[in-house]
Amino acid sequence: MSGGREARRDGAAGSDAGRPRGGVSRRDFVRIGAAAGGGLLLAVYVPGCGGERGSGGPGPSSLLGGHAPPADAEAVFTPNVWVRIHHDDSATVTVGNSEMGQGVRTSLALLVAEELDLDWERVRVEQAPNDPERYGRQGTGGSGSVLHAWEPLRTAGATARAMLVASAAERLGVPAGELETRAGAVLHGPSGRSATYAELAADAAAREAPDPGDVALKPRSEWRLLGHEGIVGVDVPDIVTGRAGYGSDVRLPGMLVAVVARTPAHGGGVRSFDASAALRVPGVRKVVRVPGTGPDVGVHPGVAVLAESTWAALRGREALRVEWEPGPHGGDSSESFSATMRKAVSGPGSVLLNRVGDPDAVLARTPRDQIVDATFELPFLSHATMEPQTCVAEVADGRVRLRSPTQFPDWAATAVAAALGVKKEDVEVAIPLLGGGYGRRINPDFSVEAALIAREAGVPVKVTWTREDDMRHDFYRPAAVHRFEAVLGKDGYPEAWRHRFSTPSIGASAARDHDERAWGLSEGTGTANMLYRVPNRSSAFTNLPCGLTRGWWRAVSTTHGVFARECFLDELAERAGIDPVEYRLHLIDDLQVDEPAPNPDYPPDPERLKGVLRRAATEAGWGRSLPEGHAVGVACGIDHLGYAAEVVEVASTGDGFRIERVVCAVDCGPVVNPDGGRAQVEGAVHQGLSAALGERVTVKDGAVVEGNFDRYPLLRIDRAPRRIDVHFVESDVHPTGLGEPGLPPAAPALAAALYRLTGRRIRTLPIEEAGAA
Repeated sequence: MSGGREARRDGAAGSDAGRPRGGVSRRDFVRIGAAAGGGLLLAVYVPGCGGERGSGGPGPSSLLGGHAPPADAEAVFTPNVWVRIHHDDSATVTVGNSEMGQGVRTSLALLVAEELDLDWERVRVEQAPNDPERYGRQGTGGSGSVLHAWEPLRTAGATARAMLVASAAERLGVPAGELETRAGAVLHGPSGRSATYAELAADAAAREAPDPGDVALKPRSEWRLLGHEGIVGVDVPDIVTGRAGYGSDVRLPGMLVAVVARTPAHGGGVRSFDASAALRVPGVRKVVRVPGTGPDVGVHPGVAVLAESTWAALRGREALRVEWEPGPHGGDSSESFSATMRKAVSGPGSVLLNRVGDPDAVLARTPRDQIVDATFELPFLSHATMEPQTCVAEVADGRVRLRSPTQFPDWAATAVAAALGVKKEDVEVAIPLLGGGYGRRINPDFSVEAALIAREAGVPVKVTWTREDDMRHDFYRPAAVHRFEAVLGKDGYPEAWRHRFSTPSIGASAARDHDERAWGLSEGTGTANMLYRVPNRSSAFTNLPCGLTRGWWRAVSTTHGVFARECFLDELAERAGIDPVEYRLHLIDDLQVDEPAPNPDYPPDPERLKGVLRRAATEAGWGRSLPEGHAVGVACGIDHLGYAAEVVEVASTGDGFRIERVVCAVDCGPVVNPDGGRAQVEGAVHQGLSAALGERVTVKDGAVVEGNFDRYPLLRIDRAPRRIDVHFVESDVHPTGLGEPGLPPAAPALAAALYRLTGRRIRTLPIEEAGAA
């Protein structure tokens, strides 16, 4: 793998310019710190409270089934919100966001460590329990962790550093301006004297926090950690040695294991069940009915078998006799979905979302053979996380304690409180490592289900999902059909562009109010609103009624919208006889519509989209002579405020094709951790190609057919790209995230390359290799 970085407009990233107005200000941060720790940003470490790097530290580890610190130490030790210094000059940074392999705990810890000038080799990370009053936004999704933590965590480190420097100045009897910090120490260059943070911590903790306006964040030119290569992730040693603790690893004294037989048809229910045979299985202790919840939470009705071991619980479930009620969507099928959506896009659509000019008039006066008309279809997708869903719940004395690998702990707490009729403040959520998320663990269903079962059990219960449970009761990326019609002007560029699409929207899946326009605007991101200039353009949406639970899948609606849009644009470029890169560069312009309204803090920037497109094309050698049997394709897009463009090169193998190389350029502002960021982009490319080549969820009689990887093939090593090159085009704006922008362009760039290789347009995913070869 190779990577590159490019800086533009250097100098502003380390300042306050471009910070989100909706974020946490420095003054807000100081108030939070004061509320949580009496105004003290540092606390002296008490022996006996520590742990290994990445182990989680004393607080949450006790919730996760570890050992709590001694009572006397707990009474003395009062950590602040984000950081504490230990007697051995190590430091612990508390992180409020869930770690699911994206490296968020490393990135957020780096924000603190950079401003505080910590020795990175001596930094540990502690996972915060759910506590939004102390830790702010703890939801992990939408590529938003660095986006929201950029200023609060840097301010945390800078404020602590200012207090340490003030204490050192007083101790050494020198002006603070003569001091500098490095690797956990304050240094006085003229005299050669120094003091470690551990030596200064007690004095610093007694000081009043400085006014936020007096705390300066480092300029980019002084960064020693942020943006630098070679940073080892804080969780990597534990992961590679097997010490890392995931949700599936939680064990509590007296805990029972539960597996649930859930209604096969989404929206169905339990008509009756016979538990007698299950209760005769050795180790089975109890069988309880699980009530379903509304679609906003999504707990499927079922029957839970509680046992002393996972094996006994699984055998007990096999012995259950359950009669299922299919429910109102028991007749749903993939064929009926496809037919309904295709019929919808053949007409005007239920809701007109955005309109510029009068495309209908242009299309009406244009001969049919001069209209470019194409329809694209994509299937439902499963998240297929490597760790199926799991949660440990304990209900006792009016309180609920969860050990849940959730992306949104606050939503889990809110939903559990509502389902059990308790106060939200009586629901504790500890967050172990997540064995993959991709948006699946945003939903609170598995947390609520575990709490409902634990209430009936009277003891701690771990609900374990099998792969089949997980795949057949997921919150799926919606299927979609997009149709485009366009008329090209004399210059080859579109004069009119009409877009109609249909999908079972995520908003409709959990909506309490019917707002089809809002659903369409959300699902139409990147298609209903795009940066390609067309004088006459419209987009219309028709929702597909569907009983299947839907949810947020990595990059969400742009995974189907960008595929359809970019493939269609490739067809237009070919019809016009214009190079597809130049075609895009000519059309990229300011956003022409105002719905959904662009985020005022992060307005769409056509120059940034052009920047990644040019960079990807340059690094791929676009226009060069290719070896015989090779072809390339290109695509670009914006997702979750990040800009990405990709060039895919394929080669014929005689009976199929292989992916030789993917060149990806991304602009998400300053890159906190280039190694981790590169891994995120590579992962997004792999996942996008996996969905393009083989992933598909099919529905029959309201139930999901696929149950494991034999029927739902993920990308294998022999189909993966031989090489992925990632290049960061760094702009000096407030940083966004890297988890998602690299995914949407992968499939359309592959489809374009395969067209040039085979002469066949790909308009339906997944790609059947025999049909594309």
